[in-house]
Amino acid sequence: MSTADDLTAHPWFFCGIGGSGMLPLALILRGLGAEVAGSDRSRDQGRTPEKFTWLERLGFTLFPQDGSGIVSAAQTLVASAAVEDSVPEVVRARALGCARMSRAELLARLFNAAPASIAVGGTSGKSTVTGMIGWIMTQTGRDPTIMNGAVMKNFVAPDAPFASARVGSGGLFVSEVDESDGSIALYRPSVAVLGNVSLDHKSLDELRALFGDFLARAGVAVVNLDDPETAALASRAQTCVTFGITSPDADLGVLSLTEAPTALAAELIDRRDGTRHALALRVPGRHNLANALAAIAATSAAGVPVAAAVEALGSFAGLARRFDVVGTSASGVTVIDDFGHNPDKVAATLATLKAHPGRVIAFFQPHGYGPLRQMGHELAQVLATRLGPEDRVVICDPVYFGGTVDRSMGSEVLAELVNAAGGQAAYWPAREACGEHIRALAQPGDRVVIMGARDDTLSLFARDLLARL
Repeated sequence: MSTADDLTAHPWFFCGIGGSGMLPLALILRGLGAEVAGSDRSRDQGRTPEKFTWLERLGFTLFPQDGSGIVSAAQTLVASAAVEDSVPEVVRARALGCARMSRAELLARLFNAAPASIAVGGTSGKSTVTGMIGWIMTQTGRDPTIMNGAVMKNFVAPDAPFASARVGSGGLFVSEVDESDGSIALYRPSVAVLGNVSLDHKSLDELRALFGDFLARAGVAVVNLDDPETAALASRAQTCVTFGITSPDADLGVLSLTEAPTALAAELIDRRDGTRHALALRVPGRHNLANALAAIAATSAAGVPVAAAVEALGSFAGLARRFDVVGTSASGVTVIDDFGHNPDKVAATLATLKAHPGRVIAFFQPHGYGPLRQMGHELAQVLATRLGPEDRVVICDPVYFGGTVDRSMGSEVLAELVNAAGGQAAYWPAREACGEHIRALAQPGDRVVIMGARDDTLSLFARDLLARL
């Protein structure tokens, strides 16, 4: 029996089915023909009801998170490692003797079963690079299956408003892979992409080992020579394709670059054959040029001509919540929705904003108490030093959905650290109060950026704030 048949031969239950890592996996399994049910604390709390209505319309059976959806020992429970043993689904599944898989274990089984595969790793940019590779492969007729942690605008349709996955029949699986829980070790990619390595969830020594092994297992590794940590790991690869905006030794490089507030143009050089290519992107920022180089290098390693990849990226629309311009108010204030949550991502977003004139009001919601303890000092430095004296930072309490997490370091400490480092930060516990503060602050020409992760309602907050401005 093939692996796909094996995975679809019994029913599945997803605990937290609406999450950014769970939803695309549930969509892929359902697309392969599996019976999939699930529950989600956000659904029970009345958050993002349109997402769960859509899932039910697609044929998913949804239950309250009270254990009532676990009815048979034949079901496999999919739950992230962070799900506590006291959650009713976990208790019920254990009582019935159901098999349990983590999100990463299921993704790795699907990924490794594919005849050809591209895995995208690194601290930042994974979702965008995955979306770019998926779009190139779709546009060039490869019909890929794509697993992403973000909604890919090119694939959004009336029947797919939350298009974070695509189910294809071309035998190619494209996925971002996560190092935060060590699960990157499970994947055996044909092509492995490594964009950058920096402090996020683990120590640098742990990250070097995980990412180095990731490159060593791949048929071809794609490595960013502009990033010192990544470049130092290139020697671990069996075969390597390199890229870089500034590195003169990169296989794929840049000869010229023109930035606009919401777009970018560059002349690429493929030093392997000396050809030059005019790239026009509909997404801004040097980090997105690096993402594009990574995607072009990866698809080149998988057999797509560089010219065809460059042409496909001309129609790449970007991802939801990745420097996503929500709109500009009648008073001339622009609101941007962004996934920035670790020092690298926040720095890239602020650099893109500061490349053009206008004051920045940066709203930041930490994506948990644990991450705030781990990277709060680095975040404070970024928020203080990457903005000018006229810019403002507004911070609310971290995302918290309940549980037993240590809440000893809160957002008021982050605001104090920003101010101590020379920034201009204000702290309000509730997001609504932050919105009122921003509304009072905002002036014509300002750019307001809403930053944070793990909370779908941030996009609603951004849209509501634009309406109130």
